Amino acid sequence: MFTDLAIQALPMEDLLMPAEEPSPAPAGHMPQRAAWFGRASSAMPYGVSSNFRYWGDEDTMIVARGKGARIWDVDGNEYLDYRLGFGPVILGHAFDEVTRAVTQAMQDGNSFALTNIHEVRAAERFKRLTGVDKVRFTNSGAESTMHALRIARAHTGREKIIKFEGAYHGAHDYVMWSTSSTPVSALGSRRSPNPVATSSGIPKGINQYIIPLPWNNFEILEHAIKDHAHDVAAILVEPIMGNLGGLMPAPGWLQHIRNLCDAHGVVLIFDEVKTGFRVARGGAQELFGIRADLVAYAKAMGNGFPIGAIGGKEEFMMTIEPGAVGQGGTYCGNVVSAAACEATLRVMEEQDVFGVLAQRGNRLMAGLSEILSRRSIPHVISGAPALFGILLGADETTNDYRSISKKVDKERYNAIAARLKTLGVLPDPDFEEPWFLSYSHTEQDIDETLQKFEDAAG
Repeated sequence: MFTDLAIQALPMEDLLMPAEEPSPAPAGHMPQRAAWFGRASSAMPYGVSSNFRYWGDEDTMIVARGKGARIWDVDGNEYLDYRLGFGPVILGHAFDEVTRAVTQAMQDGNSFALTNIHEVRAAERFKRLTGVDKVRFTNSGAESTMHALRIARAHTGREKIIKFEGAYHGAHDYVMWSTSSTPVSALGSRRSPNPVATSSGIPKGINQYIIPLPWNNFEILEHAIKDHAHDVAAILVEPIMGNLGGLMPAPGWLQHIRNLCDAHGVVLIFDEVKTGFRVARGGAQELFGIRADLVAYAKAMGNGFPIGAIGGKEEFMMTIEPGAVGQGGTYCGNVVSAAACEATLRVMEEQDVFGVLAQRGNRLMAGLSEILSRRSIPHVISGAPALFGILLGADETTNDYRSISKKVDKERYNAIAARLKTLGVLPDPDFEEPWFLSYSHTEQDIDETLQKFEDAAG
């Protein structure tokens, strides 16, 4: 391990990135990643603030800065970024309009534990873009799904939740069951799956409230809802499986869920933490033409600033009665996050963000598919232009977590992703995490990505 003393002995110019875009490292330049990772490991478990960021002691990245569609690590290596912070950075890193709005707003304070003017403006834009009747701000996607479940339980007087295998809805105990980290062998029968905790430390008793089901299976869902409707408060669903390579719903699947919820008095919750303000201005509700009762948001609504929201129909949102149903948090709607949200949504309203994303994303998806096809590599590219996955080895029957786990060639994808990183293109090394596109990605960036993917695909 490196000590603070050892790192302080390094030249300061090697430890800090300049304000301008970094120049190539000079001859004799000593890499700084190991030193920074040593400091990080001394202060934080495994050197990270989230387990998903730990790629091993030798490979965990330490980033110095980002601008537009690119990031630079502490050694000055430049990457075209297709991770975008797991999706929040919809406009681009350090996007000028958002940075200016936040900088100006914070001059008058940040946190008041009272409604502020930036929060009101953000809420008004939010309603216009999404079509929800009411919105409450939170601090993250996990908070949003957590509160949405509580509202659904309070509204129905029921306690059980249906979720789908492979779906990730945040890091709280009620949803960390049968996610994409779960061994398929532990899931049990497809017709009566086992709820499998994704982490140690989750009380076993919570499993009685969770009904996990396979994605895209109409018959099994219909049987489950009929058998358990009197106990089911909500169906929690990602309209596009954001942590399963952008797996799309089968035709009619989301409408089937909507119809069953209506028939049995079950609350339909869309988890739009990844799809909201990314697959369309109005998110997946707009893309698929399905209205949920409650919707959880985060990520792209703040272009990387920490903010989330719960939105939905007035009947359900007004269940949040003060003194009766708990929803809140010290930093909910704080000035910095609200100003970032209002600025991000203003850009979406005033500029052709989604036209640009569609044009460049479709071109990138088509180009990647063409390269793989020329090499006779079976694949499915699934998702939307600004959020898609590359499922090597998949075919038209690959439509849920179990089939993806069986068919997808993870090793081949990992090898391609590793080669791309050495070439300066950075998708997530895990195939289950989608490629994300930002408004700042240019046509030249798409050209560069396709050329380097050609080399990486071998």
